[in-house]
Amino acid sequence: MAGYDRRDILKLGLGSAILAAMPRIAEAAPLVRVDDPELASVIDPTARARTIFEGGKWCEGTCYVPALAGLVFSDVKSNRLWLVKDDGSREPYRDPSNNSNGNVLDAEGRLVTCEHRTRRVVRQEKDGTLTTLAETFEGKRLNSPNDAVLAPDGAIWFTDPTYGITQPAEGILAEPEQTARRVYRIDPSGRLEAKSDAFDQPNGIGFSPDGRVLYVSETGGGANPEGARGIHAFDVSAEGNLSGKRIFAAYDSGVPDGLAVDVEGRVYAASGDGVRIYGSDGRMLGRIATAKTVGNLAFGGPDGRRLFIAATDVIQVIDMKVAGVEWLGRK
Repeated sequence: MAGYDRRDILKLGLGSAILAAMPRIAEAAPLVRVDDPELASVIDPTARARTIFEGGKWCEGTCYVPALAGLVFSDVKSNRLWLVKDDGSREPYRDPSNNSNGNVLDAEGRLVTCEHRTRRVVRQEKDGTLTTLAETFEGKRLNSPNDAVLAPDGAIWFTDPTYGITQPAEGILAEPEQTARRVYRIDPSGRLEAKSDAFDQPNGIGFSPDGRVLYVSETGGGANPEGARGIHAFDVSAEGNLSGKRIFAAYDSGVPDGLAVDVEGRVYAASGDGVRIYGSDGRMLGRIATAKTVGNLAFGGPDGRRLFIAATDVIQVIDMKVAGVEWLGRK
């Protein structure tokens, strides 16, 4: 979730539940823009996207769950989690969802969710109950956890901007209790650690395949034309400490939102003009253009080669030539 041009998008007149129940799957031809020959090893320029869900208010938090054979995602403003299965069926997964946003699977395949309304990070146990993983830091409530990622060592990292307490459609208005908008790490033991406060509004988050580089979207420029924007990279030590902050990808306009990484280290950024694809060295390889602002994205499907794209009020899927980093080590 990012506080930028999506605020001005008109609401659809039809209810999301009605549209979600419609069985049709719409076909659309994406515009694959090529900036570097390497893109040919990522996606077929003639690849087509399918719309598998429509009628949301602001779709986010895409997370493919193999055990459910489908994609779980958040419709933040509708206060609902959805499940769209590989067979095309769809159903509410958690309703209400506490204005859920980011979702990720932990090392045991349990769903971890960032909630705006409760300002916490929760884990769904095997019996369906929710366990709170993070809610306060140094005795004060978090801002509004936004997006999360699993590190190779089993830790969960998440961003904590203020969107859920400053946007009434996405949570409950409140004054921040924290003095900064940080990136946090939940150690496998359960300990919460602040890892960086060097952001205006940290948002999307992702790891390189070896876990040695952390990528974080800076979206402060969404609300302030002169604010910071772009994707930053950090070196990650074996102990989980960050150093060497640098700009991985600069944005002249708009802001990056959710991030995904493939098994070869390329970085995919949800953006106002579609999905931007970068080489591991920061080279712009190309873009999957979309008609609407993209808030989040995730690899999934049986072989991890489907890219699910949350484009404002719809979920689209497009077949790729490479799998997401989540599929490393899977058979």
